[in-house]
Amino acid sequence: MLRPEPIGAIPEETVRVARAAFRKGSLAMQLRDELGTLYTDADFADLYPNLGQPALSPWRLALVTVLQFLENLTDRQVADQVRGRVDWKYALGLELTDPGFDRSVLSEFRTRLTQNQAESRLLDRMLEHFQTEGLIRARGHQRTDSTHVLAAVRRLQRLESAAETVRAALNALSGADPEWVRRVAQPEWFERYGHRVEDYRLPKGKAAREAYGLAVATDGFTLLDALNGEGTPEGLRCLPMVKVLGQWWAQNFIREEGRIRWRRGDELAPSGERFNSPYDPEAAYSSLAPEEVAKKRSQPRERGCV
Repeated sequence: MLRPEPIGAIPEETVRVARAAFRKGSLAMQLRDELGTLYTDADFADLYPNLGQPALSPWRLALVTVLQFLENLTDRQVADQVRGRVDWKYALGLELTDPGFDRSVLSEFRTRLTQNQAESRLLDRMLEHFQTEGLIRARGHQRTDSTHVLAAVRRLQRLESAAETVRAALNALSGADPEWVRRVAQPEWFERYGHRVEDYRLPKGKAAREAYGLAVATDGFTLLDALNGEGTPEGLRCLPMVKVLGQWWAQNFIREEGRIRWRRGDELAPSGERFNSPYDPEAAYSSLAPEEVAKKRSQPRERGCV
């Protein structure tokens, strides 16, 4: 349930600490200073249900989405920034002790905007204002709008989730049968998946991200092929994280005649049937009726569990 909340004053202690830490300001602080009274939450109350848990302020989520786009961050990294960066707390008008929010709120917000065709009511209005003030530059010959912002953020989130899913599966397999992993692992895997993906920034630039995404997709299929090969212990194919890998790759990638590509938007399952992280696969069933969940879980799989 949306509780309308105007863009009020920034807490005094947050202002004091932020201005002491950023004597020349920061982009996040500039955006907040320019935001003024651009709109109020009441303008977007119809996007939220009348019942249920209170939603975070839409203007805050919109501003977070803009900052996420500008700083090339995944949802997990954004949640950490909100908790730990004083200039972001300044921008969002939060107390220094504010604990922030769970990263899942961000994908829910993006879905809410697109499902209600409300991108222009929130993001476009904010982006146009910031660009008019010279705070955000147009990219190429096109002005930055909500379509570009939301698409870029979604692509980055899928890229992080894909790489982290491979890493999590390799870790689970290494714990169960390290010798098998040593036999099938490619040399570059140890560097690519040696640490959590969100611990570093993903490649910038369209070409670099496409190359990285193709490498990750290929790695996942290589691992799944090895798991389905002769002589692979049945128990490895049935590890929970290996099953997640198989499900995630089926949901997000297509391999045809030796070519691998991401599924397009119209080829993806409904958002309620997908999960955004290898660590919350139950989210894939969160919006399904019990009988639908049972049906999906009972569907047969080739060669055991994968």
